[in-house]
Amino acid sequence: MTETRQIEILNFIQNHANCSSGEIHKEFATSISYATVKRILTQLLAEKYIISEGKGKGTRYFISPSYELLYSIDLDSYYEKEIDERLIKEEFNLDIFELLNKTEILNETELSKLADLQAKYTENISQLSDSEYKKELERLAIDLSWKSSQIEGNTYSLLETERLLKDKETAAGKTKEEAIMLLNHKDALDFIVENPDYLIPLKISKVEDIHSLLIKELAVDKNLRKRRIGISGTNYRPLDNEFQIREALESACKLVNNKENIFEKALLILVLISYIQPFMDGNKRTARIVSNSILMNYKHCPISFRTVDSVDYKKAMLLFYEQNNISRFKEIFINQFEFAVKTYF
Repeated sequence: MTETRQIEILNFIQNHANCSSGEIHKEFATSISYATVKRILTQLLAEKYIISEGKGKGTRYFISPSYELLYSIDLDSYYEKEIDERLIKEEFNLDIFELLNKTEILNETELSKLADLQAKYTENISQLSDSEYKKELERLAIDLSWKSSQIEGNTYSLLETERLLKDKETAAGKTKEEAIMLLNHKDALDFIVENPDYLIPLKISKVEDIHSLLIKELAVDKNLRKRRIGISGTNYRPLDNEFQIREALESACKLVNNKENIFEKALLILVLISYIQPFMDGNKRTARIVSNSILMNYKHCPISFRTVDSVDYKKAMLLFYEQNNISRFKEIFINQFEFAVKTYF
């Protein structure tokens, strides 16, 4: 019921900018009290869905510029409509960097939760010997290599992945390319473990280096793409001009470098590399490794994504492509960080 009321009040504010709490209550007086209206407005302000101007009785409310970016969308309802029925942003949004630059992606509740989890991680690793820490990191690396590859259609099981990465034993009935994809993940992870500050600050050339590690010996072009690509499951079309692709990736690097919060840095680059699609293939794999490199450089817990459902991951990502809405992907990021802290180390 509260969520329904929030949506109703948001719709009212959207259609009646510069309104007061009294004017909002007048619209809903037959069904909710003034105190409830004030409580919902406080929640919407905290979630950054709305902004206010003035004080006391002179306070006026407006839809936040970041509302479309942050408001919660139900994935099941959204994907009830087929591809051609969904009203989407088909073109790359060139204004996305400006919006993200002035928007705090994580609210106070989310930041507090992540900070508590990070404190727990710091406490946990302080009690581990170097060998114990390396053992846990290797376990996470195997899980991340497996899940990151599975999201891209790799059919190796987690147990088969462990045998491959530990003993170089390939699985029967699997392709050579699947094994190479997994081994490349491990190489890329080993590289950022050995060079935790390599991607700090972020630069296009360094992102390209990570991509090169991930697509080594696979039939994938290196460096930024020079021609258009399509994305299955959506009508969103990434940029197809090499100059614009480079400019967008440079803007993404600059944005992430300028952000202060480590979690926001890691989340944004995870989403933006995928959104820009700077390479012919391997974009999301590159995004997951680069995101983890940022976490690890700042001594934050890395993320394996082990328990995320591959379809849910793709749906959350497509939601950002089509609506520039980060709500569901942010939820995945927070849940997976929590899983990593509680499962490893």
